[in-house]
Amino acid sequence: MKFFIDTANLAMIEEASALGVLDGVTTNPSLMAKEGVSGKQNIHNHYLEICKIADGDISAEVLGVTFEEMVKEGEELAALHPRIVVKVPMTKDGIKAIKYFSEKGIKTNCTLVFSAGQALLAAKAGATYVSPFLGRLDDVSTDGLQLISEIRTIYDNYAFQTQILAASVRHSMHIVNCAKIGADVVTCPLAPILSLLKHPLTDSGLDQFIKDSQKMK
Repeated sequence: MKFFIDTANLAMIEEASALGVLDGVTTNPSLMAKEGVSGKQNIHNHYLEICKIADGDISAEVLGVTFEEMVKEGEELAALHPRIVVKVPMTKDGIKAIKYFSEKGIKTNCTLVFSAGQALLAAKAGATYVSPFLGRLDDVSTDGLQLISEIRTIYDNYAFQTQILAASVRHSMHIVNCAKIGADVVTCPLAPILSLLKHPLTDSGLDQFIKDSQKMK
């Protein structure tokens, strides 16, 4: 399973990359705004900085809502760097744009997916990634993991090449459960990834090893 970090913060991307397990980055307009990045040229420059730090695919989201706007903006984003993936919302015009980009050989990430039917449409249109929002479904008392399981079954039934990118991942058990179900990718902030390192028995065991080693000196 691939690990993507969901942030536009360069320091966090550097830390995740240094850990040695980072496979890519996802961003969105809200994450860019959180870092104080605004204006098309500044946003484009920020994506280029991310590409310098992280290997793998970098999802860059379009701001337009019409087919024409998405195509124009998506082509500009894709031209920035070969590893840029154009992030497109799950809408009627979004599906049309994904089909257009697919035929042009431009990678896409279909975002804001909340149903198996939406994921099916995205795969039919040729999306590289589909992003079901696990945590947001949990927030409204719906089983987000069940959705990922349904998408996995559908994609396996028909050998779709679209990768399931579990988004809105909130904690380490989300990551582990996504791995059990067969998500191809999880994207989340750095904290849930780091929390996978933690176990009290590891800490106590290491502490005992250190104490025992000191007795050997």
